[in-house]
Amino acid sequence: MAGINLALDPYIEVIGVSHSFPDGAQALAEVSLSIPAGSFISLVGSSGVGKSTLLRILGGLLIPTTGRVTIDGQPPDRIAQPVGIVFQQHNLMPWRTAAENVRLPLEINGHQPRPGAERVHDLLQLVGLHGFENSYPAQLSGGMAQRVALARALVHEPQLLLLDEPFGALDALTRERMGLELLRIWQVMPVTVFMVTHSIQEAVLLSDMVLVMNGFPGRITHTIPIDLPRPRRPEMMHTIAFAQSASDIREAIKGNEKRPQ
Repeated sequence: MAGINLALDPYIEVIGVSHSFPDGAQALAEVSLSIPAGSFISLVGSSGVGKSTLLRILGGLLIPTTGRVTIDGQPPDRIAQPVGIVFQQHNLMPWRTAAENVRLPLEINGHQPRPGAERVHDLLQLVGLHGFENSYPAQLSGGMAQRVALARALVHEPQLLLLDEPFGALDALTRERMGLELLRIWQVMPVTVFMVTHSIQEAVLLSDMVLVMNGFPGRITHTIPIDLPRPRRPEMMHTIAFAQSASDIREAIKGNEKRPQ
């Protein structure tokens, strides 16, 4: 199966976006990008270049200092559909069970209990947590807690899913398994995904396109399509095409590990 057609009309458009914080530090400079609906896009780059800042702007959590962002033709704070966001830390409420944590967005939006309960049950089953509905976060492993966080982000049926290093706090084996689980879930519930990650292998395995951010302040310097068929499988990581894509990304990251003084 072929991947998404990256030449489709954009669902997300970022035009000339720059962002400075109140202390005057500039995080982003003249960022522009275009993302078609239904695609899986990853953003990689050295620490501190502004990747998470851009993700938060897409989610409407930050307002850019200059430039324009539209999602389905509207500013992020005016789009009709909710946005799902998963951060590196699961941020589950410790006093609520897995099901209660997943149900929280529905409660906030005033959904009726019966349909909401069915949706929560279906999502927990989808993310592989059937039987753990009544478990509290302290009773779950790190990977299981992130599954709950992912289900919570999807429960209100968003058209856009933003992932900020969602598996960064997990061990390498669990991280790889969660990446494959994310692909499986995405195939069942296709949404537009924008993911920030430090893992080049993760970016190549999951994505239709990888964006590389460099510099202080950050800019998108490279756009690298991933020409691997879908569905993606772990054995693809041993192919020449996979290795070439990973090499292209590694070469594009300029290694700006330290912010200039």
